[in-house]
Amino acid sequence: MKVLFLDQEAEWDATIEQVRNVMYHPDVHPLWYQIPFRLFNATSSMEHWLKCWDPEDEARWIRPKDPISIKENVYKCDRFVKLFAAIMDHDYHGQGACYIAGVRTEESPSRFVGLTSSPAYKWATWGKGPTRRGQKHFTMYPIYDWSLTDVWKCIHDNKWPYCTLYDVMYQYGVPLRNMRVSNVHHETAVRSLWYLQEVEPETYERLVNRISGIDMAGKMGRDNYFVKELPFMFSSWKEYRDYLLEKLITVDSWKDGFRKVFERHERLYVPQMGDEPYRVHVQSILTNDWEFIKINNWEHTLPCYLIRKGEKQWSK
Repeated sequence: MKVLFLDQEAEWDATIEQVRNVMYHPDVHPLWYQIPFRLFNATSSMEHWLKCWDPEDEARWIRPKDPISIKENVYKCDRFVKLFAAIMDHDYHGQGACYIAGVRTEESPSRFVGLTSSPAYKWATWGKGPTRRGQKHFTMYPIYDWSLTDVWKCIHDNKWPYCTLYDVMYQYGVPLRNMRVSNVHHETAVRSLWYLQEVEPETYERLVNRISGIDMAGKMGRDNYFVKELPFMFSSWKEYRDYLLEKLITVDSWKDGFRKVFERHERLYVPQMGDEPYRVHVQSILTNDWEFIKINNWEHTLPCYLIRKGEKQWSK
């Protein structure tokens, strides 16, 4: 059985321990990619990228590469999300191939609609079909309709090993929906820095030496990094958002992108949701979320979905 893991270098030691256990299993054909590519750094407005496994910066790698890993990027692609398709296109060109992934629709009503509306392969709706004509590459999500309790019951009943970081996060009171074992410096995972320095201090020190902004975010903590109360010097969340956009986002094209998204939200969501969209915008700016990962996640929540659905019906 082939198992693929795209190693983002800035990973928890507990995650890598679990990955190593899987990749060295005798029934597994390991596809452990430790190749150069870029990851966005949400903790710094000056150093926007972590160049994972950069051969020119090997002395500062967070850990050495594993002996069994794939180490050369031959895929003409340097972005995490796009690499999955690039790997498929390169390694299985002209062949039929399929990723089996763990996406679940419980996390998003929009995702549920997308995975239940029309067949992706033969009769199965729970997947994504080819993006290009003549291509035979698919991604299927067999546990799309599982709940969190289904996942953990299956692990318990089968006595499967799992990443022990989940136990630590549970002890820290992290809500189930916020438990992440991915890298710790992108838009949706930065909150994990606040306990990483206690749980894995050696990992934290290596991250601080590797990536700009990590220590600042880790020391600020939850209450200071994500603003909950409107600062007294601003009269509204909209004014505060516009100030942050002007002062913190230094790339003009990113500013333009933020403005376009904000204008759409002001038309669509603000009339029914009040200040909530502005608060989401503030958090997005504070994490340099110019690719709108956090905003897209928010737009996939049920209230936003219902507002969009209502507008579509009204427009008809």
